Amino acid sequence: MNGFSKFQVLFLFCFTSLQAQNEAYTNEESSNQISDTTFVNLRDYSNDFIYDMKYATEDNFLKAKVYDCAECMLRLKTVKALIAANNDFLKKGFKIKLYDCYRPLDIQKKMWAIVSNPEYVADPKKGSIHNRGGAVDISLVYITGKEVDMGTSFDFFGIQASHNFKQLSKEILSKRAYLKKTMIKNGFNSFDSEWWHYNLKTGLKDKVANEKWKCD
Repeated sequence: MNGFSKFQVLFLFCFTSLQAQNEAYTNEESSNQISDTTFVNLRDYSNDFIYDMKYATEDNFLKAKVYDCAECMLRLKTVKALIAANNDFLKKGFKIKLYDCYRPLDIQKKMWAIVSNPEYVADPKKGSIHNRGGAVDISLVYITGKEVDMGTSFDFFGIQASHNFKQLSKEILSKRAYLKKTMIKNGFNSFDSEWWHYNLKTGLKDKVANEKWKCD
């Protein structure tokens, strides 16, 4: 047996198995030690999202690129809740499309310098839930990749974007209601004037942050 006795082979097998179990336990223990308020990258926790990070491009109401790269950073508790919501959508043939996630305070200041209007951009002196890592701007796509019609585009600043606006087709109203119901079920609050904006309820009291991330 290549110079090894049956006993030695059995010992090596048991030792290797035990080593693998210890490594798995160590990794799991390390993961469990991460605080729910730690900022993490959503991509590291799920591959089931579609990304269209508008502020990493010039295709937004600012007409300016303010993020260096298109990553969705959030506090871990927000990531957990978002994945739970997305799992619900997946069961019905949809998935979440992301437009914006955590926004460092420096980026908020940059946006404010471009559009200093609290109707469109939160004043960085107060900060927004986006600056706390507890907000996401989202829509839905079908599993096929086709966009779900929500009645307006993202960041459309008009009455038609409100959850309270009812002069839309039954199909659009139904999809907005479905999005809202599922997000609320998973721990989020909606924002009346923007059908795409959702806040994690437990994230409202977190501190405004200026965490940065590296781009690949």
